[in-house]
Amino acid sequence: MSYAGDGISLAVEAGKFIDSTPSPFHLCAEASALLESAGFVELQETDAWRPLLKPGGSYYFIRNGSTLVAFTVGGGFQPGNGICVVGAHTDSPVLMLKPSSKKSAHGYMQLNVETYGGGLWHTWFDRELTLAGSVIVKEADGSFAKKLVKINRPLLRVPNLCIHLQSADERAKFGPNKETHLMPILGMVSDTLNKPGSAASSDAKENKANAPPADEPPITDDRHAPELLRLLGSELECAPSAIQDFELLLVDCQPSQIWGLNNEFLSSPRLDNQVHCFTALRALLDHTETMPPTQPDVAMIALFDHEEVGSESACGAASTVMAESLQRVSSSLCPEASTPHAASETLAITTRRSFLISADCAHAIHPNYAEKHQSAHAPKLNQGTVIKSNDNQRYATNSVSGFFVREIARTAGISIQEFMVKNDCPCGMTIGPIISAKTGLRTVDVGVPTLSMHSIRETMGCADVDNAYELKRTFFKKFAELDAKCNFVACKPCPPKKIS
Repeated sequence: MSYAGDGISLAVEAGKFIDSTPSPFHLCAEASALLESAGFVELQETDAWRPLLKPGGSYYFIRNGSTLVAFTVGGGFQPGNGICVVGAHTDSPVLMLKPSSKKSAHGYMQLNVETYGGGLWHTWFDRELTLAGSVIVKEADGSFAKKLVKINRPLLRVPNLCIHLQSADERAKFGPNKETHLMPILGMVSDTLNKPGSAASSDAKENKANAPPADEPPITDDRHAPELLRLLGSELECAPSAIQDFELLLVDCQPSQIWGLNNEFLSSPRLDNQVHCFTALRALLDHTETMPPTQPDVAMIALFDHEEVGSESACGAASTVMAESLQRVSSSLCPEASTPHAASETLAITTRRSFLISADCAHAIHPNYAEKHQSAHAPKLNQGTVIKSNDNQRYATNSVSGFFVREIARTAGISIQEFMVKNDCPCGMTIGPIISAKTGLRTVDVGVPTLSMHSIRETMGCADVDNAYELKRTFFKKFAELDAKCNFVACKPCPPKKIS
């Protein structure tokens, strides 16, 4: 699927992209297809990169199927030059199937789910949902493969309790129990399906159509309902018994929408943070296509899984992904005769010359809850990308990194807004401080202003999608030139004043 060159707004393109990427696994697969169509070469982390990486080349790799790093080496790159990184995350708050998903109650077939991240869980009620994710399948030759799946029809629903059965307290403040109230309904329990050969029910005709084939291999995995395994097998064109395991999540069936009096808003699932994955990818692809042959640095995007649960995983921002990416790119582009000490020195120089834009969504001021924002730090939709600051290091922005983004925005001719959480409110955390602490990269936190963050459907301004893309594209193009003009290694002392 192509998202470029047809003249439509980036917000529409972003919506199409997000509709096609219901899970981190789908996002990495879709991104890799776009990268390969642009000539990027896939790298394997288990192989040596030195023979492959060249100035002017473009590459990518994927870890766990859910974290992706892609980069283009400038034609004028020299060992010790910097790497411009845009970081984002592929995951979103969601309901995920538990390892034993089979559940039934009072004649309903349900699924056991776990809350992943800090979602606004009440927004998941009374919506048509489906399943998507990654499935491990045993192939006919005895090998095992990981396959993507998305059921393209409404399949599940978490129903609300009617108002007549709620107490006054329950009506006053809806706070669902995450363990008992969020279990979705998959269908009705059928004795004919669960007990082949038993007496037919009034739904015998439908049950017969859904009954397992006579030659179906026996399903021995009792962790999941056989009906669910048959459904997955049908989607993947394999026997249900071939399904070994999966990571499946619930997905909103409603596609992204452009709305508003002047079509100025984009609402979609997973805007946090797939919109920044999309704009980073587009910026890298366009930069690669148009960069001059003398481009001196590396342009890189790093899209991490597991940000919503703290990033502490083998493929999260707290993993080795970022540090190893810097090290392997730097060492692979060093002269072959370099000693380990020289390569280490080169990496240290490259790191000092590098810069990370940590791109995640920002809190737009809500017209009905304006008291939640301090007046000087109240970003609005369609008014530009937000620089996020927090002196307690929940965001990595400081005066220097914030300066770079403001100057890049000025060069690009785009607007910038500021956000700092109020002293009486908690502040979330991004991948920025994590990566900065583990690598020493100069880092800034930015984001597109967003309403309903962590809802099943979030909202942002269409113009801000274009703004975020332009900021990233200009960053890749102009950062090395701007950095060469700056001397921020140490503060210069003020000249002494004469005492009269």
